[in-house]
Amino acid sequence: MSRLTGRVALVTGGSRGIGAAVARRLAEDGAHVAFTYRSAEESAKAVVVDITSYGRTGLAIRADSTDGTAIVDAVERTVAELGRLDILVNNAGVFSSGPIGQVGLDDLDRAIAVHVRGTFLATQAAVRHLRDGGRIVNIGSSFASRVPAPGVSVYAMTKTAINGLTRALARELGPRGITVNLVLPGSTDTDMNRADSAGADAQRSHIALGRYGTPEDVAATVSHLVGEGGRHITGASIAIDGGATA
Repeated sequence: MSRLTGRVALVTGGSRGIGAAVARRLAEDGAHVAFTYRSAEESAKAVVVDITSYGRTGLAIRADSTDGTAIVDAVERTVAELGRLDILVNNAGVFSSGPIGQVGLDDLDRAIAVHVRGTFLATQAAVRHLRDGGRIVNIGSSFASRVPAPGVSVYAMTKTAINGLTRALARELGPRGITVNLVLPGSTDTDMNRADSAGADAQRSHIALGRYGTPEDVAATVSHLVGEGGRHITGASIAIDGGATA
């Protein structure tokens, strides 16, 4: 029997990159998995196929994380269609960059809506359904610990806010045995930051191991945190950055 057999997970932003790797890993570990996506419908269908290949139920829910109502509805739909909710992974993210003087209000509002408001609302809705002993994992960024280059003030600021939420909720939900942890990926080979992109060598120069991580590296840590091995870990911030913040 797989260690997450019978559990139900919801992953926000699960059609590509880290979110897709997490969705697949949780299904491999035995969980039924719902995930949200904004526009990558074909990628979402492919992830559902992968989830079902493990003998689990996969549910793709179109929901833009800037839309608070859509995020709450995604939680409710997960419970309605899959019967319960045991695990929430807040992964949805956007990346905006540029000198602070050039950051537009739309870019600022979108980053806050996705990273801060979306994470809060998904968690608020999920807590109503999570059973005692449930798991919440937030996907932040190593930029919340160390910013190695200029031009990422909005991204670093909004990802850092998740740290405060994680710690506060670990205290609040601890009496119910619900753990809340923060994972901090560094340079990870995804569509948002390819290992063969123009700036990749500069990023690798800051990494102790000298290489990009993979989405599967992040998924492995999430898997540990939501399983039995993570039952006494809460309020923690765990870097998966190859030593970039060492």
